[in-house]
Amino acid sequence: MISVVQRVSAASVTVQTPAYFADISCGLCVLLGIEEGDGEEQASWMAKKLANLRIFQDNAGKMNRSVVDVQGEILLISQFTLAGDSSAGNRPSFITAAKPSIAEPLVNFVGKTLVEEHKIPVSKGVFGAMMQVTIVNEGPVTLVINRD
Repeated sequence: MISVVQRVSAASVTVQTPAYFADISCGLCVLLGIEEGDGEEQASWMAKKLANLRIFQDNAGKMNRSVVDVQGEILLISQFTLAGDSSAGNRPSFITAAKPSIAEPLVNFVGKTLVEEHKIPVSKGVFGAMMQVTIVNEGPVTLVINRD
């Protein structure tokens, strides 16, 4: 499981068909890729890591506060292309990306865990849809988190 996490002051996702829109203000935009072999163990770990990741500034200007501490939100976007391997040739291979029947429930599990266990408001993209994501990255702060 891999995620690209960005600290944002605003983020949104739009889908043209069927029409869909979701947005957040202060918080995290999380692009989440599910790989073959991932399960609820990795999903639970990722949710806990996202909830507790200290990348928001405290009063001293240090990155020492989590999205929970700042009462932020999370925009969770499924992104299978994070599993892309472009080490050979110029066209990425996605053979390590989990099948949709596995990936979609795990993305939903991460979202549900963030809401129920960590009390974080979560907005999501539309699984498998062509989405337009708008991100106002603060810092900029961007991290890549992997969980095997």
